[in-house]
Amino acid sequence: MSKAHAPRNGSMQFWPRKRSKHSFVRTRSFTTSKDAKPLGFVGYKAGMTHVMMIDNRGKSTTAGDKISVPVTIVECPEMFALGAAFYEKSANGKLRKVADVFASEIPKDWRKIASMRVPLAKKHPKSLTDITEFDHVRLIVCSRPGMTTTDAKKPQVVEVDLGVGKDAALTYITEKLGKEISANDAFAAGDVVDIHAITKGKGFQGTVKRYGVMMTSHRSEKVRRGVAAMGAWTPKRVDYTIPQPGKMGYHQRTEYNKQILKIGSAEEASMVNPKAGLHQYGLIKNNYLLIKGSIAGPRKKAVLLTSGIRTKKYMNKAYSGAPEISFISVKNYAKE
Repeated sequence: MSKAHAPRNGSMQFWPRKRSKHSFVRTRSFTTSKDAKPLGFVGYKAGMTHVMMIDNRGKSTTAGDKISVPVTIVECPEMFALGAAFYEKSANGKLRKVADVFASEIPKDWRKIASMRVPLAKKHPKSLTDITEFDHVRLIVCSRPGMTTTDAKKPQVVEVDLGVGKDAALTYITEKLGKEISANDAFAAGDVVDIHAITKGKGFQGTVKRYGVMMTSHRSEKVRRGVAAMGAWTPKRVDYTIPQPGKMGYHQRTEYNKQILKIGSAEEASMVNPKAGLHQYGLIKNNYLLIKGSIAGPRKKAVLLTSGIRTKKYMNKAYSGAPEISFISVKNYAKE
């Protein structure tokens, strides 16, 4: 008689399966760039729709044809260049922060928003010229969720790399410090980006939903929606590979190589706004991005978009610039 065999249940790609410690993502790695520009931008997931566009993938079977593509709408209100973070390299090559320098002149409304996250000095703050010894510098930016319909008040304050050497980066920061930055300063239509997001939280779930374990027979004497065998007979402890119930979702995840199909301005928001607003989000009021495909996280959640870190071969072979979009659906299926 042949031996019964089946592969184990549940992916071991991400382990341990535990909730994110932070409500917003943490990013440690950035790519490089020829020109100094912010390599990251904070946006707010608004919802999904579909567009009709000309397929610009050279080796696709539908190249040159008009196709329907699902897209995610990400609202991107302007951010504020709040300050600079200076680092020095240790003997083992790791970066250690030396100092944070914030803009001396911050508008009253932006100061009120940024002070929710960062303590700002009111008198005699440090200037960029005070820091002379450093090996790396990053731009500190502050988002503005109050401009959206997310009902959030506290901003996201993040450090983004500029992709160039320290001298060119410091020159760019000197020019932009204390000014607003738009999504056009960081990305262009057709660019490939990485999406960093916190996934939807599912709460406490059993093994069937959490790991895809097959239900046992209705004649089973033990459990139906669980794992009856916890390993070898009389184990001293349950092995970590055994699927068990627990909290599911709310993980930090990164999706690589997501193409920006369009960068729209606030004046063009009517192109993606249904009459009653997007379902469970509302009306788009600021600049927005159309991202090809879906992205992680629930509606109204803040996501971080960064320049693609694995896109050198991917961009040259798969895409040839921004596609031509002929139609954007604004039908709100949830309202009808």
